[in-house]
Amino acid sequence: MKIKITVLTLCAMLFALCYSASAQQPKKIPRIGYLSGSGGDAKNPGPQVEAFRQGLRDLGYVKSKDIAVEYRFSDGNPTHEAELARELVRLNLDVIVIGAFPAIRAAKETTKSIPIVMTTTQDPVATGMVDSLARPGGNITGVTRLTRELSGKRLELLKEIVPTMARVGILLTADSQNAGISLKGYETGARTLKLQLQALEVRGPNPDFPAAFAAAAKGRVSAFVTVTTALMGRYSKRVADLAIKNRLPSMFERTDYVEAGGLASYATNEAESYRRAAVFVDKILRGAKPADLPVEQPTKFEFVINLKTATQIGLTIPPNTLARADKVIK
Repeated sequence: MKIKITVLTLCAMLFALCYSASAQQPKKIPRIGYLSGSGGDAKNPGPQVEAFRQGLRDLGYVKSKDIAVEYRFSDGNPTHEAELARELVRLNLDVIVIGAFPAIRAAKETTKSIPIVMTTTQDPVATGMVDSLARPGGNITGVTRLTRELSGKRLELLKEIVPTMARVGILLTADSQNAGISLKGYETGARTLKLQLQALEVRGPNPDFPAAFAAAAKGRVSAFVTVTTALMGRYSKRVADLAIKNRLPSMFERTDYVEAGGLASYATNEAESYRRAAVFVDKILRGAKPADLPVEQPTKFEFVINLKTATQIGLTIPPNTLARADKVIK
């Protein structure tokens, strides 16, 4: 009888010890990689990162307790962006969030297993990132803002703002992988509106914007559109200031350029796309496969006008056009 009690007691003690050890094991925290395509750094990450963080908070994630994020910040150099993407892949993370297109491509080429959530301005089907929007296939899904599909509409709005406009400059990053695609989108819209285009090229890492504006003056452009890239994003205030100095109406593909002093923009709500990226991360961490998560498209577009800038360059916005703006900065 004593032997039986001893055995039972030992079993109970062993069970208690095992349970205690199991209970003391720390909870595995998911590790997320985030590659910012809009510059910034750890101290000043920028609005895109803040929107993503807010998205995680809205879903109940607490930093360092429920989730850990490895951040990398781009300097606008496509080669560097690709290197940073491969660096995140090597960390064997649970999910990687990427905005810069060269980085998305590099990550896709480097891993077929780590889930990737993209926030892209490109058409992910046309660029070969996914099989279709409804069923992406592979390990990539996310949000596309369809920036290129809005090129013609931006020219149309710019023509309304500057009715006498005949020649438009397209300010773009010449060494961007998608420079040709971006310019082609505006060429299509320009033909419809019977406008002439002039490419105003800059190159990283130190873009010569004064030379680009000098070329615009020499070419007698009436206004210009800035094509969004990681490099351009680092100099939004610089571009806006030069446009005001040269009294040149400007149209942008992101609203933050207008907040920095640009004249107008027509775009999706970029912050919302990064909040939605957090939703994709949450679904994947709960077991969903990227191949089965449809790529989301924008449902709302915002037309923003900076009335203060219009006054500074001596431009009167037609009342009908001003009335159509979703937001007016005064």
